[in-house]
Amino acid sequence: MSEIVTVLEAGLPGLLADIGELVRAESPSADLASVAGCARVVAGLGTRLTGTAPEWVDGSGRPALRWRFGSGDRVLLLGHFDTVWPVGSLARHPFEVAGGRLTGPGCFDMKAGVVQLFHALSVLDDLDGVSVLLTGDEEIGAPTSRALVEDEARRTGAVLVLEASEGGALKTARKGMSGYELTVAGRAAHAGLEPGKGVNTTTELAHQILALSALADPAAGTTVTPTVAASGTTRNTVPDTARLMVDVRVATAAEQDRVHRAVHGLAPVLDGASLTFSGGPDRPPLPTSASAGLFELARGHYAELGLGPLRGVAVGGASDGNLTAGVGTPTLDGLGAVGGGAHADDEHVVVAELPRRTALVARLVDSLLRGAPAAPGRVTP
Repeated sequence: MSEIVTVLEAGLPGLLADIGELVRAESPSADLASVAGCARVVAGLGTRLTGTAPEWVDGSGRPALRWRFGSGDRVLLLGHFDTVWPVGSLARHPFEVAGGRLTGPGCFDMKAGVVQLFHALSVLDDLDGVSVLLTGDEEIGAPTSRALVEDEARRTGAVLVLEASEGGALKTARKGMSGYELTVAGRAAHAGLEPGKGVNTTTELAHQILALSALADPAAGTTVTPTVAASGTTRNTVPDTARLMVDVRVATAAEQDRVHRAVHGLAPVLDGASLTFSGGPDRPPLPTSASAGLFELARGHYAELGLGPLRGVAVGGASDGNLTAGVGTPTLDGLGAVGGGAHADDEHVVVAELPRRTALVARLVDSLLRGAPAAPGRVTP
């Protein structure tokens, strides 16, 4: 096994201690004070392990942390420190290391990955050309950091995303996502005395749910899923308003555009009903063309490190890697912790994989700094 793996395995107790400190700094996305407190822990960790303090970038009271070493234009390491877990979750799910597993709220998604990132950089002699960007709003769709992520990616030759990995496979493709909200307007009437005078928005909503569901194309990997629905006020009143939320996942930009045009082309079925759609494409797809060169580089290094074969997988979930691929920068995702249970009670990290994946990140960064190509030029989403 490679010397770098041996070094990182020897440093595993320190890596585990750092993960514990970060997991204990609870940071639900909606709690700005907690996110800021966690950012201070991250800043201290990064400063200690790299010798450089970060730049604080304030996004409406929600900090992001950026490090640039030298030019900072060769490789960007990307991650987030916010979680879906509310403050107080540590009481039910304390940070623990037992039976080869590490547990605690946000450990897998993705606080272990943040720590791995800095430990990978700590074993490299020269960081000139490296940038690091860590945000505090990824779990809620990056409302304040999206432009920052995209701008940083545009000036960088390659992006490595330290999101977690279920079963050890790297994320070589991610679906793009769109979100819509439909408002249906009708006319109220008494359901017993004169229902015919009403325009029933529940009935109209049923028609639209079927029409929206028909826009899916399983063969193309396109899903269109009606999710949250509401209509009516009382049992004996023809409802005059209804609301529907729709989740769309697509493998290609062309499919994202097709669905968007089709959604806005829908028309009401009932006379007197009207439809208003809001929303649209949120994250572009991360196609295999964006990750192919980096994945081959990673697979070669993984074998050289004596760690065996490395798998890639396409997934439906989105990350900030979708944004970096969307601006044309080669992007490889899923380089963080190996484990499972993201956002769930069984969230965990496989301890033995921590130094192995950290070594892979270190080797990838070093290789890209030495001029290894990430892809044949920019990529097209």
